[in-house]
Amino acid sequence: MKKKIIIIEDIAAIREGFVAALQSTGKYSVINAYDSCEAALVNLHTDEPDVVLMDIELPGMDGIEGTARIKKEFANCIVLIITVLEDSEKVFQSLCAGAGGYIVKNSNIENIDQTIDEALRGGAPMSLSIAKMVVESFRREPNSPLSERETEVLQAIASGKSYSKIAQEIFVSKETVRTHIKNIYRKLEVSSKAEALRIANKNKWVNY
Repeated sequence: MKKKIIIIEDIAAIREGFVAALQSTGKYSVINAYDSCEAALVNLHTDEPDVVLMDIELPGMDGIEGTARIKKEFANCIVLIITVLEDSEKVFQSLCAGAGGYIVKNSNIENIDQTIDEALRGGAPMSLSIAKMVVESFRREPNSPLSERETEVLQAIASGKSYSKIAQEIFVSKETVRTHIKNIYRKLEVSSKAEALRIANKNKWVNY
């Protein structure tokens, strides 16, 4: 029996391109294609997909949250992220949410087919850069409530770096850095950088 695939991609040309490419192999049954996570989730129990190709940048619910929602409902479903930047933090976050790998948007049909086949065999196709992020996340102090990226941001603050400098070094916007700071404050139950650094240093979560 052919594996059932759904595609979640808001750009019609890309969505239709994936549908045509997968159908051309004769190996898969593309049962639905959606322009949003919300639409896909409504029909998830009807579609019962084996594989979901999920765009990471979507209007409304993004691919990270969409991945987590799908994996919660269908733990055995394989979610493969469709992305432009294969080494992005968002790809890493998607893997943490349960994605089994990713497909770069300009991949040819051979690469797409190989990625799906590898994932169906139990593999987790990813670049060396993303694999490094995954490994580093497991090296984090086990008692720390902070994520790897939050720890990295806090360490940068401890080193006296500005939000702009941090954003430049980790390739995110200043607003994203501010969001990380807010999450750090919330998790550590503090209201200032000094308090956050004091607690993190005391617990050896950063070098300060």
